[in-house]
Amino acid sequence: MKMNMTVAGALIVFALVTAAFISSSIASRKLQHIEPKGNSFAVLELFTSEGCSSCPPAEELLAGIQAQAAGKPIYVLAYHVDYWDRNGWKDPYSDAAFSKRQVDYSRQFAGQVYTPQLIINGQSECIGSDAGAVRNALSAALRTSAANTLQLSGEIKPGGADLEYALDNDPSNCYLLVAVVQRSATTNVKGGENEGRILPHVQLVRGLETMNLKGHKTGHIHVKLPAGFNTREWEITGLVQQNSNGAVTAAAHATLQ
Repeated sequence: MKMNMTVAGALIVFALVTAAFISSSIASRKLQHIEPKGNSFAVLELFTSEGCSSCPPAEELLAGIQAQAAGKPIYVLAYHVDYWDRNGWKDPYSDAAFSKRQVDYSRQFAGQVYTPQLIINGQSECIGSDAGAVRNALSAALRTSAANTLQLSGEIKPGGADLEYALDNDPSNCYLLVAVVQRSATTNVKGGENEGRILPHVQLVRGLETMNLKGHKTGHIHVKLPAGFNTREWEITGLVQQNSNGAVTAAAHATLQ
C-alpha cells in the first residue's frame, strides 16, 4: 500500500520527537534540594529486621512519625540488619552494611547492638518501640540548633545518581553519608518469629554511599541505584556526620522533580 509522502513525513517527525521526549525523561531526572523549616533537625535511624517479633511496633511508631513529618526537618531511615537472617527467615531488605553501621554506633553506646534500636542524630539511643522515649528524643533534637546546613542536588542517570553537595560551614573531620530510600514496601513473612504476618515498612534504606569530606564545603558524589529503583516512590537523603563521635551535624532530602 502506498502512503502519501507528506503524511508519512509528518508521522516520522512525530515519532522521533515522541521517542526523544520519552528517552530524555527516563535517562535524566533532576534532583532538587528540599529546604526544611527551622534551624534544627532530627535524624531517626532505626535498626530493625523482619525476623524480629519486637520490631513491627517500632516500625509502626516510626511510620506514624513519618506520616506527620511532611515539611518538617525529620529524617527517618530504617536499616534492616542481616544478623537475624539465620533464624528462619531471610529479610529481603537486609544488608551486612547496615549491621556494620549499627556495630560502629555501638562503640558510643556501651556496645549495645539489638533490635529495634533507634539512634537519634547519632548522639542518643533508645528502644525503637518505646513511644515515650522516642517522642522525648525527637523533641530534644528539634530544640537543638543545627551546626551546619546541607544542600543536596543533582541528576538521576542510567546507572546511578550524580549528586552535588554544598555546606554552609567547615566540615572538618566529617563525612557525607548518602542513603537511597524506598518510601514504603510490604512483605508476606513466611518464616521466623513473624511467620504468617504481612509487614508494612516505611523509609527502607536500600543503598548507602559514604565519602570523607576532607574539609571541603562543596563537591560531588556518585551513588549507585538499587534494582527496582522507582522515581516516584524513592528518595535520597544525605547526612553529614562527625568521624570522632558520630554526631550528625546536617541533613537534607533531595527528591525527584
